[in-house]
Amino acid sequence: MTAAGASRRPITILGSTGSIGTNTLDVVERLGGREAFEIAALTGNGNIALLAEQAVKFGAKLAVTASDHHYSALKDALSGSGIAVAAGKSGLIEAASMEAGWVMAAIVGTAGLAPTLAAAERGADIALANKECLVSAGTLFIEAVRKGGGKLLPVDSEHNAIFQVLDENQRHALERIILTASGGPFRTWSLEEMASVSVATARAHPNWSMGLKISIDSASMFNKALEMIEAMHLFRLRPDQVEVIVHPQSVIHSMVGYADGSVLAQLGSPDMRTAIGYALSYPARSDLPVERLDFTKLARIDFEAPDPVRFPALRLAREAMEAGGVAGAVLNGAKEVALEAFIEGRAGFLDMPVVVEKTMDKLSSLPDAGSMDDVFAADEKARQVAAGLL
Repeated sequence: MTAAGASRRPITILGSTGSIGTNTLDVVERLGGREAFEIAALTGNGNIALLAEQAVKFGAKLAVTASDHHYSALKDALSGSGIAVAAGKSGLIEAASMEAGWVMAAIVGTAGLAPTLAAAERGADIALANKECLVSAGTLFIEAVRKGGGKLLPVDSEHNAIFQVLDENQRHALERIILTASGGPFRTWSLEEMASVSVATARAHPNWSMGLKISIDSASMFNKALEMIEAMHLFRLRPDQVEVIVHPQSVIHSMVGYADGSVLAQLGSPDMRTAIGYALSYPARSDLPVERLDFTKLARIDFEAPDPVRFPALRLAREAMEAGGVAGAVLNGAKEVALEAFIEGRAGFLDMPVVVEKTMDKLSSLPDAGSMDDVFAADEKARQVAAGLL
C-alpha cells in the first residue's frame, strides 16, 4: 500500500482481458490496487463485459476495444461511469500514448506492434508480452526503445528468467542462453498421431494456463520458435548463442551459460504472476501469492533435445534468425494465418509449419526492414502468400 498522500503510479495495460492482462491486474490488486496504482488505460477486444468490469473496478481513465464493431457496446457498458471510451487502431494508439510510465504490452499478434511502439517512442517502460514487436521488427523496435529512453522488461517466463540471471557486468563472458520448453501436449506423440489432433487437444497445455492461440503455438512449438528470435534481439545475441531444451516439468524457466562453464538458472512454479510481478516492481521484488517450490516433492527434473522432425518450427526460427531483415515478419505473418486456419478447421495441425516454410521460401528475397512500413508490408505479403497456400 502507498503511504497517505503518496502519489499513485500510473500504468497502462494493453490487452487487459487476456491471460497476461488479467494476471497483471491480479498482481496490481495484490500490490495495492487503486491506492498504489493509477490505471491510465485498459484495452481489450471482444470481451466487452470483462473490459468494462475491469475499467470500473480499477478506475481506468480510458477503456479501448480493438474492434470498431464493439465500440457501441463498450460505450453503453460504461455509460455514466466517467470513463472515456475509444475503439480501433487509433484507440489503441491513444491508450499507448497516455501518460503512464509503465505499459504492459500484452496484445496478441501484429495488432500489438503499433501501440507498443508508440509507448516505447514516448519513453515508457515496456513490460513486453507481445512477441511480434521483436519477432517482426526486432532491430527497429529495440532502437525505438533506446531512443525513447525507457526500459524493456521481458514478461515471457523464459525471457524474464534470463533477465533475472544474466549479469550485464559479465557480458564479455556470456557464452549462450538456454530456453526451456515444456514440449507441450504432443511431446511424446508420433507424427501419425499429431496429424489428426483437434483444436481442443492442442489447446490443453500440460503446465501453463494460457489463451487459445498461445496454447496451440506452444503445442506446435511455434511459441518457442518466436521466443528464440525474441531472445536474440532482447539480449543482443548471435543466432548460434540461442539454444532450446525440452524440460517437461517447467520448473527451470531458462538458463544462462558462461565461458567458465557455469550455468545459472531461474526456477519457480509455472505461474505468470512471478514474471509480471518482477517486471512491475523491477528492480525490487514483491511478495506474491505464487506456489513455492517444494524440492522434496520434485520427483525428477528431465531434459531432452527437441525433435526437429515432429517440431520443425524451431528450425524455421533459426533460418529466420540467420536470414535477418524481414524474415521474422514473414515467419510470423504466415504462422498467424496458418494458426487461424487450424482453429477454423481449414488446415490440419501438421499443415501449419508446411505453410510457414513454403511462405518463407517464396518471400526469401524481400528487402531488409528500413522502416516499420517495410515490416508491415512483409507481414501483409506473407499473409497473402500463406492464405493462397491453404
